[in-house]
Amino acid sequence: MKLREIAHSRTGDKGNISVISVIAYKPEDFPMIKEKVTAQAVKDYFKEIVHGKVTRYELPNIHALNFVMEDALGGGVTRSLAVDMHGKALGFALLEMEV
Repeated sequence: MKLREIAHSRTGDKGNISVISVIAYKPEDFPMIKEKVTAQAVKDYFKEIVHGKVTRYELPNIHALNFVMEDALGGGVTRSLAVDMHGKALGFALLEMEV
């Protein structure tokens, strides 16, 4: 199944860092999301975009994972030639991941 079937996402960015939160719709789906959506899985999924480290933070009280992706936005808003230099679409892209 696609991650979007069991979770939603929020995103943010600062400079060349993109942050994606993945939040389970139902608490019972959170353990599976934790198992499948690892920092390495996210790094591999975005291998063409993310050239730095991916760090995962767990927020179990709200059934969410937060991923900080370094060197992910082509230099950031003022330097990138990307159409979506803020990285807002990366959250939607991650929700297309098969889990």
